[in-house]
Amino acid sequence: MSLINAQTRGVYTLFKKEVLRFWRVAFQTIASPMITALLYLLIFSHVLAGRVQVYDNVAYTAFLIPGLIMMSLLQNSFANTSSSLVQSKVMGNIVFVLLTPLTYLQFFIAFLAGAVVRGFVVGFSIYLVAIFFVDLPIMHIGWVLVFALLGSALLGTFGIIAGIWAERFDQMAAFQNFVIMPLTFLSGVFYSIHSLPPIWQTISHFNPFFYMIDGFRYGFFGQGDISPWVSLGVVLTFLVLLVALSLKMLKSGYKLRG
Repeated sequence: MSLINAQTRGVYTLFKKEVLRFWRVAFQTIASPMITALLYLLIFSHVLAGRVQVYDNVAYTAFLIPGLIMMSLLQNSFANTSSSLVQSKVMGNIVFVLLTPLTYLQFFIAFLAGAVVRGFVVGFSIYLVAIFFVDLPIMHIGWVLVFALLGSALLGTFGIIAGIWAERFDQMAAFQNFVIMPLTFLSGVFYSIHSLPPIWQTISHFNPFFYMIDGFRYGFFGQGDISPWVSLGVVLTFLVLLVALSLKMLKSGYKLRG
């Protein structure tokens, strides 16, 4: 019983370390993405409001906000785990975490929980500011929470994989710039895929970020480009695959143990 309590305390301590790591630089990790999202909202709503009608009875500005929330949530969940692992490897203090009696599964849970918390904090902060400017209904709070949780978990897991693989900060930045950013921008954050030519609609269906954002947006308006159940199935499939890969890498000590 004492061993279980000690390991539970160890998981909580590692989780707390991950939360404090981003909370102590909140201006960079929380305020900065919030300001960036609001700038996107200001620019795109000013340029396209009145020119673009996506859903019936939904203003373009309101349509835009869930996409911006989810985009920021996903990017920051990824950044939390990937940057933490790369920083620990570069500074050499990853060895102190590996020497603890925590199992690879407990290590994974602590890091992933920290990423989910950061994603939720950033997303909720953007939502609180946005509702001062736009009337934003939430028709299905359950769908909103489910896709926010699964999205942050999926990108947090992907961040763990990227953090394990990368040995330098520039390698980690490559994931962010050449994988995360393009997939989020091309996932329907700023538009409905129904407004695209048929070939690009087909290509969009191979983008897992599209399903996370469309399902999340469905929770607000009760409308989406596809069924939320289809989105849920796709997101869960990708999450299971990435979790399995992440746990396999952690168990083997790939690029973690010399």
